[in-house]
Amino acid sequence: MKIVVLSGSPKGLLSGTLHYVFFLQKKFPEHDFPIVHICVDYEKLERDPAAFEEVLEKVRSADGVFWCFPIYTFLVHSHYKRFIELVFARGAQEAFRGKYTAAFSTSIHFFDHTAHNYLQAICEDWGMHWTGGYSAWVYDLLKKPEQERVLQFARDWFAAIRDRTPTARVWDPVQRLAIDYQPVSAPQKAPLNGKKVTILLDSAGDSTNLMRMVGRLRECLDGQVVTVDLSQIRLHSGCDGCFQCGADGHCVFRNADDIHDLYWNKLAPADAIVMAGAVVDRYLSWRWKLFFDRGFHLPLVPWWPGKQLGFVVSGSLRQLPTLRQILEGYAEFHQSNLAGIVTDEQEDSRQTDALLDHLAHRIVAGCQSGYVKPKTFLGVGGTKIFRDEEWGYLRPVFQVGHRYYRTHGMYDFPHKSLKNWLLITGGMLFVNFPGVRKEFFRSVKKGMVAPLQKVLARMK
Repeated sequence: MKIVVLSGSPKGLLSGTLHYVFFLQKKFPEHDFPIVHICVDYEKLERDPAAFEEVLEKVRSADGVFWCFPIYTFLVHSHYKRFIELVFARGAQEAFRGKYTAAFSTSIHFFDHTAHNYLQAICEDWGMHWTGGYSAWVYDLLKKPEQERVLQFARDWFAAIRDRTPTARVWDPVQRLAIDYQPVSAPQKAPLNGKKVTILLDSAGDSTNLMRMVGRLRECLDGQVVTVDLSQIRLHSGCDGCFQCGADGHCVFRNADDIHDLYWNKLAPADAIVMAGAVVDRYLSWRWKLFFDRGFHLPLVPWWPGKQLGFVVSGSLRQLPTLRQILEGYAEFHQSNLAGIVTDEQEDSRQTDALLDHLAHRIVAGCQSGYVKPKTFLGVGGTKIFRDEEWGYLRPVFQVGHRYYRTHGMYDFPHKSLKNWLLITGGMLFVNFPGVRKEFFRSVKKGMVAPLQKVLARMK
């Protein structure tokens, strides 16, 4: 069979993800695996129609399409995202329709599920047969059991192609909204009282509603508000995965475009940040993805601790639970307070006005109080993944992250405390005595709330 590989890494042949494909090439010599370097050649694919058509011809002639990519900031790389947008914009979905497809990613398992969910939904939108995804840890290939697991995944996929296995759609098609938002009520002013707000948006494309919502929010925020448009600043390239930022926190492209300046001089000094964008396919625009990817130049480090963060989205966010989870996870991992997400999905513009007014007041209130919501699994789980990997094999590369985690007490492993170790070990031995086990579990409920009761008892 011919399996066309769409590589989503900017590293070309040095991609760790592609080495799993090389492994499959050796194990299944009867199959052909032509590789297309989407992220390396994305500018050529955008600029040269013949090059783009050549990719489509490889897809048309293939028995299967294999999406192979590293996870970049909750999703695929920005160049990969741009290719997906081009397929939509040029009406090229027909080349993919009916093809059997699978996805293979490498990462440390930080929000790998959102990347796979996004790509599966895109493939289903294109009429493809999704047969599954495989999320590998970066160095799984070094382990014999993991090698066998990869091989079994490939065997199952090849069998699905051969047998034309039926597949079921998981993600509903997105119904595009046709709502015209027009501000109708007077804005409810929210005095900033010296606090600074930066609004970051991408005005490119059909974003009339977005610009009106941003304008309304600006009218509500009474004070120092800076607006930056991603479509109007220099964007050199997405992250190329060189990791040089790991040593000093500086991107190699910092003098080639405006992203580095944007992070450090426009956003970092702000007390609150509002990110505004329109839905493009099932995410925001590729410019937004480039912005998020390039934020990795302060690797594994929370960018916005203590800041108020809001999102203004034009598009069908209610139908995109994966995107909403990404926005929520982004806020939690970066230790900011998600003041709110406002969309233009309300049929009544007056209600949208009220929601924007409320967002402005929540931002101001959060700036004054310093309130940050406690993390859910999205923030706790993501932080612990980075904490463990930073303590381990990533430390020599991402020294900036290591210094941050050490300075801010984020290496909070419970087993490092001698007191906890003694209590836990002693408790295990104690409970294993048959004579005390029954009494222990009889009183465990009271014991769990006893420390909380002491706090309440000390209150007047």
